[in-house]
Amino acid sequence: VQLQASGGGLVQAGGSLRLSCAVFGITLEHYTIAWFRQVPGKEREGISCIDLGDGTTYYVDAVKGRFTVSRDGAEDTVSLQMNSLKLEDTAVYYCAAVVNPRVSPLAKYGLDHNNYDYWGQGTQVTVSS
Repeated sequence: VQLQASGGGLVQAGGSLRLSCAVFGITLEHYTIAWFRQVPGKEREGISCIDLGDGTTYYVDAVKGRFTVSRDGAEDTVSLQMNSLKLEDTAVYYCAAVVNPRVSPLAKYGLDHNNYDYWGQGTQVTVSS
C-alpha cells in the first residue's frame, strides 16, 4: 500500500490550494481516507476524512465550510480542496488510510491518527499574510 500526497505550496491568506492523495495497492471503496496536519512541536491533527464506501465525510470545526474532501471521479485519488486559507492553516499535511469500518462512526474515530495504518509523505502548506 502506498499513498502519495502532493499539491502543497505557498499561498496568500484568503487563497486556495488543492491537495491530492494518490493511493496504490488497495480498493478504495473498502477504505476511509483522512487528511491530517502537523506543525512543529504539536500533535498531528486530523482535519477531514471520507469513507469511500458510502461517501460519508467529517471535518474538524476549524476547517468546516472552507475545506472539502472528495474522491476524484473514478481515479484512485482523494483530494482536499482548501479555500479561504488562514495563517493558522500553515502545516505539513498528510493523507492516511484505514480499512472500513475501523473508524466508524467517523465523528468519533475518523480523525484520530492512532487509528490509521497507512500514511503518505507530507506536503508543506504555507499561508502568508
